[in-house]
Amino acid sequence: MTERAAHLVDHVLPDVPVRQWVLTFPHRIRYLLAWRHDLCKAVVRVLLREVHRHLRGRARERGLPEVRGGAVAIVQRFGGALNLNVHIHALVLDGVFARGDDGRVRFHAAPELDSADVADVLAAIAPGVQRVLARLGGDPDDPGASDAFAETSPLLAGLAAASVQGGVALGGTLGARSRRVGQISVNRHVPEPGMCHARWEGFDLHAAVRVPAGQRDRLERVCRYALRPPVAGARLQLTADGQVVLQLRHPWGDGTTHVAFTPTAFLERLAVLVPRPHVNLLLYHGVLAPRAAWRAEVVPRGIPTATADAHVEASASDMTPRPSARGALWADLMRRAFEVDVLACPRCGGRLRLIALIEASAVARRILTHLALPADVPRPSPAR
Repeated sequence: MTERAAHLVDHVLPDVPVRQWVLTFPHRIRYLLAWRHDLCKAVVRVLLREVHRHLRGRARERGLPEVRGGAVAIVQRFGGALNLNVHIHALVLDGVFARGDDGRVRFHAAPELDSADVADVLAAIAPGVQRVLARLGGDPDDPGASDAFAETSPLLAGLAAASVQGGVALGGTLGARSRRVGQISVNRHVPEPGMCHARWEGFDLHAAVRVPAGQRDRLERVCRYALRPPVAGARLQLTADGQVVLQLRHPWGDGTTHVAFTPTAFLERLAVLVPRPHVNLLLYHGVLAPRAAWRAEVVPRGIPTATADAHVEASASDMTPRPSARGALWADLMRRAFEVDVLACPRCGGRLRLIALIEASAVARRILTHLALPADVPRPSPAR
């Protein structure tokens, strides 16, 4: 997560405004996307096509006919309660690139976005996704459509279907929903969409997070959020009766703050969050795509030295060289993620350096014994 986010900020995303577009699908579509990565890539193209169509339309209003945009799309498979919720985080350059009369490629930031713009984009995305599903044989409303997921992996398909609905597929609580903890209210409060947020027929599009140019640290935090794993260990706890309790990042509308699972149900949730082998959940589009014609003029020369606001043009020639993308040091990643310099000596403030890696078990045992530290490998706890 940290290394990939650092790579995106240092070597992929130019220093221009970036807006995060998050597209969530109805439950029936999440089940299909969990198995078929071709559908995932197709709906990502639909999302980015409509977002870029909106950006190009705003650019034409400003007299920029030939423009190109770019984006990095991240497919997330999980929801806040470890439920199967395949959705898209798209980090879209909030504007377009155009070639000027002098032959140089310049970035033109998009005007301010509002909820009506997001609703217009969503109104084009939803039918586009339905057309893609119908064309690729994944229409959940087609009674004659076959379920390749259930035919190929019936057990995993059953787990996925239960996870999408927030239920349990195995054990004595078959079909039951996970136990909720908190001040549960019968009347669940569903908040109205806020700024740059729209909903329609089960689709949800959120585009309120925008990182201005020059705020690379904040952009890296957004990248880490989109690339994060399903759950942090600090949010999990094991109760005395063997239940696994997950603390939610944000309370639900009915007051739920924690969700409790049996060990079997917890493993069910984790099992369906694993993507299929050889599936890439990080997709590049537009000028950021590997073979894009303008990519060499936009990406590799580095980051603009001057900070730009939403209406300042950034030229690709005003770039400083970037460091190599290979071999990110673990100490640098610790500093970027946790703001902790692990190579700073706590005694003198000088710099620590790696002397050797001890791989021979006999040598490691002698060192640990000399330091009066345990040298025996602890036995694993028996399975419950």
